[in-house]
Amino acid sequence: MFRHTPLRHAVLAILALAALMQAFTAGYFGLEILIEILILCMLVLALDLVAGFGGMVSLCHGALMGVGAYAFAALATLAGLDPWLAALAAVALTAAVAWVIGAICARSHGIYFIMATLAFGQMAYSYVFESPLFGGDDGMGGIDRFDLTAIGIDLNDSRTFALFCLAVLGAVYLFATAILRSGLGRSLTGVMHNEKRMKALGLNTWRIKADVFGLSGIIAGIAGVLAAQHIMFISPGLLNWTVSGEALVVVILGGLGTLVGPLVGAVAFVVMKHQLGEVTTYWHLVVGIVLIAVVMSRANGIFGWAEARWGARLDRRLADATRSPTPEEVTSDA
Repeated sequence: MFRHTPLRHAVLAILALAALMQAFTAGYFGLEILIEILILCMLVLALDLVAGFGGMVSLCHGALMGVGAYAFAALATLAGLDPWLAALAAVALTAAVAWVIGAICARSHGIYFIMATLAFGQMAYSYVFESPLFGGDDGMGGIDRFDLTAIGIDLNDSRTFALFCLAVLGAVYLFATAILRSGLGRSLTGVMHNEKRMKALGLNTWRIKADVFGLSGIIAGIAGVLAAQHIMFISPGLLNWTVSGEALVVVILGGLGTLVGPLVGAVAFVVMKHQLGEVTTYWHLVVGIVLIAVVMSRANGIFGWAEARWGARLDRRLADATRSPTPEEVTSDA
């Protein structure tokens, strides 16, 4: 069962404090970077839920985020629906689409599963790219943020919107944790480690995969709604497979199957992108070298490496504490 260790609690606290400090002290550009990180964190949490704990490596989660963004924009802008109702409908639609994809792909494994999800993502991208209803390759603009002026909150202010995204990320993280600690989450882990045994126990494994894929779609849909509100404009590029590819890189970079690691990876990826982007247009090469180094080191990402070192240190302390003294040590103490 998924559990939080003291190290995980400490990293979460550090990340939260760093985000709050950035939100209250940064200028406009720093706030935009912070919002980008927070939205990416939601997407990689959704991906880690299925890939890290279910073994379902997906290349359609970027497209799922795009479905949430376009559904929200269409309902709020074109249909004139209240933004809150539009957001709920968009998230529900994204979850339904994710469940269908998970149900169809559940019986495939490995490269076949990856390619199937990639095909679904590219189908969505092609449809939106060619659709006049959604603006085609010109995208859609005029998207409004939630109206919270009734309680004195102006989300059109970048600092306020960043804090709002941080609060939503906190709720999303708790939601993902609750899934993993539930019976469904434990069953998912069992399916990943030994699907045949879980079938022998009478569990409907494809339904478990589909349900978790649908729940991860909820998180991806929330990320899509906030991504649409972030710059108040969306384009088909949001659904391209490269978005899913970058999310997968972030999950591997941070630590697959740790839930905390992808958050670390999102921070590292976005910071590297912007810092190195000021120096060279080939910043992807540096990120690639870092990723290769992480994979070749056999560490489970940045956080996985730190967690392994921390665990080894605790094991040594425990061994020293429980070790019986040698005769030489007893004589010297006497």
